[in-house]
Amino acid sequence: MSSIYAVSLEHKYPSYTYVFNEFDVDESYVYDEEFISFVSKHEKNLKSFYKHSLRRGKEILPTMQGLLVDDGVSDLFIYLAMVESGFSTDAVSPKKAVGLWQFMPATAKHYNLTVCNSYDERCDTVSATSAAIHYINKLHKQFGKWYLAAMAYNCGEGCVSRAINRARTDELSILTDERSKYVPRETRQYIKKLLLLAMIGENLTLGFSNDKSNDNENPLIQVDVLAGTSLKEIATLLKMKEEKLLNLNRSLKNGLVPYDKPLYKITIPIEKMYAFYLRYEQPIPQKHYKSHMISHNVTLGETLESIAKYYEADAEEIKISNHLADEYLAVDVLLVIPVTQTVFEKVSK
Repeated sequence: MSSIYAVSLEHKYPSYTYVFNEFDVDESYVYDEEFISFVSKHEKNLKSFYKHSLRRGKEILPTMQGLLVDDGVSDLFIYLAMVESGFSTDAVSPKKAVGLWQFMPATAKHYNLTVCNSYDERCDTVSATSAAIHYINKLHKQFGKWYLAAMAYNCGEGCVSRAINRARTDELSILTDERSKYVPRETRQYIKKLLLLAMIGENLTLGFSNDKSNDNENPLIQVDVLAGTSLKEIATLLKMKEEKLLNLNRSLKNGLVPYDKPLYKITIPIEKMYAFYLRYEQPIPQKHYKSHMISHNVTLGETLESIAKYYEADAEEIKISNHLADEYLAVDVLLVIPVTQTVFEKVSK
């Protein structure tokens, strides 16, 4: 019976070869009895979940796909965000993971996402997706296969490492075996759900990449606004619905830009870019005069933004002071950081 269903699975989802290849899964997994059983039990509900998620995320999908491809991660990892949150930018799990990619506070902090009472970057499409990409790339570098990276995203690096050691293999069908239970049940279900959703989505008749209703969707961009700016005010300037702008900026609690720093980035549809720059008068925020320079050795994982944040400095000033062509930083490179006297005195202690 299972072999018959597997044959029908191949015909029903010809996209499986592409999906499996992108996730480094051997094509023979389509004949795995437990995967076949999972598909037969869950495909109806997951097709419904897929369609609801697609409607919810239609405005942010082009931007997410673009970020994934630009940073060397298959755009099929967009289905990982679908599994995690159903493309709800402000989703909250029972374990208090938040946002599209369901970051816990500690992980968010590690990947330089701001989480405070007035601002939660885990709910920002661009910031959260960029952080997730860095994390997924790190996991892939560690484990060497994309499906292992996806599993580690769910249950943690240590869990996957221990499972591989116990199983003495990283073969998917063995790691997800229901009798051996090398990884938790949630993770066994998670990777199967991810693969099935990708098969549904990339199938010629259903895939969002082929969905004509999305052909006219425009990507998003980020623009700088002053501290204290109301999204209602910006929506009026851009002649767009306030609710739509709020949905694109769930990171801003109460629809108000915080006062923690002079400028914040907000997300708007790219077709509103010219209207924004024509109508939004942005006074130049006062900056503290940077009267001192300090040196800093770049360590693994640091970015221009994270270094600037640590020293309460300006990333663009650091870039100019060090004659950097772009924001790429090599490990152990010595940077000079323009800082205020207050920061200089604090660091020098």
